[in-house]
Amino acid sequence: MPFCLRRANAADIPALKKLIDASVRGLQADDYTPAQIEAALRTSFTVDSQLIEDRTYFVVEQAGQMLGCGGWGRRKTLCGGDHHAVRENTLMDPLQDAAKIRAIFVHPLWARRGIGSLLLKAAEDAAIAAGFTRLEMGATLTGVPVYLRRGYRAVEEMTVPLEAGVTLPVVLMEKVVRTVSGAIAPV
Repeated sequence: MPFCLRRANAADIPALKKLIDASVRGLQADDYTPAQIEAALRTSFTVDSQLIEDRTYFVVEQAGQMLGCGGWGRRKTLCGGDHHAVRENTLMDPLQDAAKIRAIFVHPLWARRGIGSLLLKAAEDAAIAAGFTRLEMGATLTGVPVYLRRGYRAVEEMTVPLEAGVTLPVVLMEKVVRTVSGAIAPV
């Protein structure tokens, strides 16, 4: 049965919360401590309703079951959901700023079946269609190898403040998708 890719909507929020929780607990435990995971699930790894409202967030389903989610942002916020303290909702200029690839999560039972790649491609294609020439993300340590294989390069290691002195190491990654001449690079 084929996967169905669609834009997320507000009615999806309860299912998105469950999916994000399962994904983080099932796929990121080798890269982050239990304290980091718990703090991230309360702050940074939460649903970002602004992405849903902006219609830049997608879900992948099969037979009505949500298997993955992810998208992109046209605002300056690099990472984090509704409960994260560090947010910049200013709209970006596609010719000057990089679109933000955001919050890609896959249910652990469906990992390594192309769902994350499908979400990443949908986000990249939509950002390019909106005129962005560069993409960037705050990649989890778990996601870095995947994004390197997809043409992103590591720019710098960062720490995202969570709560009570707990921080989350992430890697700022970027990808150029359009040259100065306007030619679209392969994504």
